[in-house]
Amino acid sequence: MIWFSFLLSLVLLLFIARKSLWLALIVGAFVIGIFNLDLTELFSLIISTITDPAILLLALAVGLIPMIGGGLQVSGLLADLVDNLQMKRRVFLGFSPALMGLLPIPGGALLSAPMLSKAGDDITPSTYTAINVWFRHILILIYPLGALLPCSKMANLNIYSIILFILPAFAVLFLLGYFFFLYNIRGNMPSEKKIDLRKMIPPLLIITIAPLIHIILSSSGIMDEISLLIGISTSLILTYFVGRLQTQNIKGIFIKMKPWKYFLIIIGVFLFLHVFKASNISEEISKINISKSFLIVLVGGFLGFVTGRVQLPIFILVPIFLVKFGNSELTVLSFAIMYVAVYIGYMISPVHPCVSVSVEYFKTSYRDFVSKSFFPCIIGLCLTFLASILFL
Repeated sequence: MIWFSFLLSLVLLLFIARKSLWLALIVGAFVIGIFNLDLTELFSLIISTITDPAILLLALAVGLIPMIGGGLQVSGLLADLVDNLQMKRRVFLGFSPALMGLLPIPGGALLSAPMLSKAGDDITPSTYTAINVWFRHILILIYPLGALLPCSKMANLNIYSIILFILPAFAVLFLLGYFFFLYNIRGNMPSEKKIDLRKMIPPLLIITIAPLIHIILSSSGIMDEISLLIGISTSLILTYFVGRLQTQNIKGIFIKMKPWKYFLIIIGVFLFLHVFKASNISEEISKINISKSFLIVLVGGFLGFVTGRVQLPIFILVPIFLVKFGNSELTVLSFAIMYVAVYIGYMISPVHPCVSVSVEYFKTSYRDFVSKSFFPCIIGLCLTFLASILFL
């Protein structure tokens, strides 16, 4: 029954997460709890999770992040930024989707896709698709307000320490993308007007000020979740005033961006983790004879590929790793390797929304996309596996 409850929770997680990640996490937690805990203990874990100030502050901060992206889009600040990206074609093709990737906008790949298509007709649709997917996610790999934020909180590790360890992988993946997709592209982007710094700087400031405030306040001894909330709130207020948004705009952005979903995802993450730790599943998993490298790289990459997500595989892997190898073994380095492996699988997944919408927009096929992206992904995953063997 222990294994049945665990496998049932994973199946439900993978199935329900296709529509709702927060609901999948809560259902998975309840399945494990009902089979392995008495109702009093389960109820106590639920109450302690939803009343934990640190969890609530983190959930609130994460819930506000998509409002920033929506505000930049509605206010026209995002368009101002895009219009002033005048540079060499290969730089533009790498930089513009990477910049769009920092904004948590649903269907965001469809924002960068039209930008890329301005680079010329001499680039094949499959190359355009690979560039859009690869470089859209390259900066967010190390962006502290992206998927890394809730994942680092679940692992109880400092996010900026993790970023330092991810930087070598970021550099390798960037170079792989450059040589496989951009190296042979020459020429400059066509430009009809001069760069206007007055329109370019405000949106860049809004995007970067939140993590900057978070770092400064956290290093000053202020509670990490409070520092994060202050940084994100500052960015959101700047978006409101600089973008000259009206009350009706805020209401429309709220409805479109659905910030409550991101709030509930954080609640679901910690509820799942707390219930999992309290269950008997941990004892059974500890009996399985698998290596760290196999679990965090091969299983991690596979889960990233089959789910088309980053957070969900991490939320599954971290509790298993903690049980199997112990809290002391989940170091910043081991987590960074796990995160990178999941990310590589995610970038080429057929159920990754950015892949599907990019394939559709550029009128190519998933097969052609894979033919372009397969080798850089495999090289990246092999190097990640090698790093895990050498350093863990």
